[in-house]
Amino acid sequence: MMRKLTLAALALFFLYTAQAQQHTVARRWNEMLLTAISGDLARPTVHARNLFHTSVAMYDAWAVYSGTAETYLLGKELYGFKTELTSLPSYTDRQAAQEEAISYAVYRLLKHRFAKSSRADLLFLEMDGLMASLGYDPDYTNTSYTCGPAAMGNYIAQSIIEFGLQDGSNEANNYQNVFYQPVNPPLVVASPGNPDVADLDRWQPLELEQFIDQSGNPIAGNVQTALSPEWGQVLPFSLKTSDASLYFRDGYPYVVYHDPGAPALYDTVAPLGLDDDYQWNHLLVSIWGSHHDPTDGVLWDISPNTIGNNPSYPTTPAEMRQFYKLEDGGDASQGYTLNPKTGQPYATQVVPRGDFTRVLAEFWADGPASVTPPGHWYEILNYVNDQPSLVRKWRGQGPELPPLEWDVKSYFALGGAMHDVAITAWGIKGWYDSSRPITALRGMAELGQSSDPALPHYHPGGMPLVPGFVELIQPGDTLQGPQGQFVNDIKVLTWKGPTHIQSPASDVAGVGWVRAKEWYSYQRPTFVSPPFPGFISGHSTYSRAAAEVLTAITGDPFFPGGMGEFKADRNLYLVFEDGPSQTLTLQWATYRDASDQCSLSRIWGGIHPPMDDIPGRFIGMKIGPDAVAFAERFFTKTTPTPGLVEELWLYPNPTSCSLQIEYPHEGEMTVQVYTTDKRLVLSTELLFTDNRSVLDLSDLPSGVYVVSGMVGNERRAKFAANVVRE
Repeated sequence: MMRKLTLAALALFFLYTAQAQQHTVARRWNEMLLTAISGDLARPTVHARNLFHTSVAMYDAWAVYSGTAETYLLGKELYGFKTELTSLPSYTDRQAAQEEAISYAVYRLLKHRFAKSSRADLLFLEMDGLMASLGYDPDYTNTSYTCGPAAMGNYIAQSIIEFGLQDGSNEANNYQNVFYQPVNPPLVVASPGNPDVADLDRWQPLELEQFIDQSGNPIAGNVQTALSPEWGQVLPFSLKTSDASLYFRDGYPYVVYHDPGAPALYDTVAPLGLDDDYQWNHLLVSIWGSHHDPTDGVLWDISPNTIGNNPSYPTTPAEMRQFYKLEDGGDASQGYTLNPKTGQPYATQVVPRGDFTRVLAEFWADGPASVTPPGHWYEILNYVNDQPSLVRKWRGQGPELPPLEWDVKSYFALGGAMHDVAITAWGIKGWYDSSRPITALRGMAELGQSSDPALPHYHPGGMPLVPGFVELIQPGDTLQGPQGQFVNDIKVLTWKGPTHIQSPASDVAGVGWVRAKEWYSYQRPTFVSPPFPGFISGHSTYSRAAAEVLTAITGDPFFPGGMGEFKADRNLYLVFEDGPSQTLTLQWATYRDASDQCSLSRIWGGIHPPMDDIPGRFIGMKIGPDAVAFAERFFTKTTPTPGLVEELWLYPNPTSCSLQIEYPHEGEMTVQVYTTDKRLVLSTELLFTDNRSVLDLSDLPSGVYVVSGMVGNERRAKFAANVVRE
């Protein structure tokens, strides 16, 4: 019996009922997950895993009733974890069964994963409203999957929950680190400089009076704890052992997939100045901070006429200096002559550069109510799916898929990619443990300038001088201090920081000269920099992998209609200062263009130098296509063609317990198992439904057997099975 709904739940019931015809069940539960993420702690790795596991729940609930697709976890052995499926489900309405199983699977999984969320009560009320609108009883908890689609959904959720408790994420202990420790003492952000830093190559936690994460949640304590530096040990989707390297530091293991090699390292000996890669990388971040002034008179056409369509990406430090425009900002993209979907030029959109850079930084950072970068790309996928011109043909080929099948398959492929990115990027972050720009810039400013030994305050590890952007404070400068105590300190032309904002709703910090020891990233004062090492950029890796997934599954690099857009209204969009000064629309011709803008946004946001960005893009180019190809392995069963009676299809093979049997037959079949010397060791009657049944081999010793199917006295098929005991 369905429990009575509160008035609030009834309101949500009517809301969701009104929306019922707009989207598939998979889409509606995906949006519920995104709502849950936006109210939870902003943990990109954890939520990439939540997105993946929820997508697996949807996919397996759809696949088990499809008759054409393989499940991923259900009834399989994955990384030594076994999920039972000894009999096949029955149903009368395939899609109704899929929708019901999907709903219960996601409902149960979300109730488990977000039970400790600070907004769990409201979230669960919304979830109950959605279940009620679909006609399902949230109180039904049976997990005996033979009892119908609801029980099947509950069983799928239970299986994923149990799998997740042994997948290396340390979920049972709230994903806490087991062994990682930072080598640097905290940087007190409110105090100038970085006098206590021990190693400018290593990550440094920040100390603030109050931390509020990207989702708007206050964080206990005033010193950052590194998020997921051991995440390389989590079980992946499509990553292969051949992609992985195992390293040890202080006796502890770090698993690194797609190892890009170390970033540029800090050098206090060689007097290279701006020719030093480490110094150039971080100085570019400070210089790009000077682009956040909408009143400086610099206007850009931010349409695909001029932005997007990068012909290539740098592979050497010298190429990076050509790719990124140190003083003017932006990259080597060349834009498009025509929109290939309309055959017409893209309309120009000329706006102040300072509005574009600020909106870009906030949009891709996700701002308050963050769904984190992997969730952001689910939002983009949902946006694409809502475009009338989208044709739901997988890879742009074959028949158009029904909306539910399209959503389930696309979420599954994207979720696998996002999960693999989290494992890869944070495995690299944990091992290389590299610093953030605020650590590097304030640390170098402590030492002085590295350009000219004849000038005051020289140190080979200091900041290079760049006229107009990095200079020495001269006597009489407004920054010299009351007693001139700051003369010959380094000053930088950049965003002036949160200390110049009293009211975010009306004030703009602007750009000006500040002491380099007081440099701030373009972020909220309660956030400043993410709580984990820098190299490589998670945003760059997530975004490029997602762009590759969307390109692959749609069979088209371009957004539907040749344009993806996001509007930022004048004086309403920015959060920690007023702006933009005029309404503008972020525009991308292709998914890769959107990814490239995301990568640049982290430089303008003061979060990453270029050396964090490019390796992430290249790794994303590998992970995205690999995840799609791996997901596709499960989309089609290799079922024997009727009339070809030589073989049964058995899986998993080898097995340690049972085999799923595929054969074009409905009803009962006698199945016999022989040793290779033709001794009969097992004979049983199996019921085939949707051409499938399950054969229990748990009583047989290790060895190779011949499995034979018979109907009456006619032998129909045979196949070799390999039983392996652990």
